[in-house]
Amino acid sequence: MKYFRRHYGLLVLAGVLLLLPLVLPNNFYYDIVIRMAINAIIVLGLNLLIGFAGQISLGHAGFIGIGAYATAILPTHFGWHPLFAMGAGAAIASAIAAILARPIFRLKGHYLAMATLGLGIIIAIVIKNEAAYTGGPDGMPVMALGLMGFDISGERQWYWALAALLLFSFWAAKNLIDSPFGRALRALHGSEVAAQVMGVDIVRYKLAIFVLSAFFASLMGSVTAHYIGFVTPNIADFFHSIELVTMVVVGGMASIYGSLIGAVLLTALPQALSTFEGWETVVFGSILMFCMIFMPRGLVPTLAQRFGGSEQEEG
Repeated sequence: MKYFRRHYGLLVLAGVLLLLPLVLPNNFYYDIVIRMAINAIIVLGLNLLIGFAGQISLGHAGFIGIGAYATAILPTHFGWHPLFAMGAGAAIASAIAAILARPIFRLKGHYLAMATLGLGIIIAIVIKNEAAYTGGPDGMPVMALGLMGFDISGERQWYWALAALLLFSFWAAKNLIDSPFGRALRALHGSEVAAQVMGVDIVRYKLAIFVLSAFFASLMGSVTAHYIGFVTPNIADFFHSIELVTMVVVGGMASIYGSLIGAVLLTALPQALSTFEGWETVVFGSILMFCMIFMPRGLVPTLAQRFGGSEQEEG
């Protein structure tokens, strides 16, 4: 019974994912749900950094771009297997995050935000300028993702692959947050001085969570590139980073399932507002303003508190 209560959210998510194909009428809706799942996993990693550790990142799309272009460039130009290319992309993104984390996280407030923004912009510029390998602004095609002669193709196959990856990611994040590592992140967010007094190595934990979130982003950048079959520099631009941060804030910072809700809402909302014919941006902005004014902690924490839940995310 205790196990059921602890993993209630995961069981509900698994049930929804199992039943959802019964109500999806065509590939268009499968495509939207797949994009929701991809965004949810990226936002989950970003929420671990922003919501739980309290460290801002405005250039996270740069790591997505590294993963996407690694999985495009290495098989196309160097003959690598796509899975090895995905691993290389995640390793490169993690290495860059590890190298730059120490100098970046010595900064605080808007200086930290500007540093991460600059990192994302540099990555996007490199992708656009290295046209011989990346195709420049026009982008480049991506080979199909396959294993042992079997290629993942079609929306239904991708749906089940992303459903499994989504469940695993949320299970891993839930266990991470409930671990001593997760408690150290919460302490770091609450007060760096107090956490350091209690024996938390704040530099090591900042570095570790930044590398982990970069790994999440790069891996899903590779998955996105294989799913779409084509990649352009837009995947690494500033506006994509801001969109991801907005998903974290709207869903709820320091909320595992807030990451899912934020990704689902802000992925589906542009499609739902397309009927407004030119006014969708205004309506979209108004909805975000409403959420920030009346639910400043995000949807999931605010609703959980209002309907009797605890203020702390329980998953």
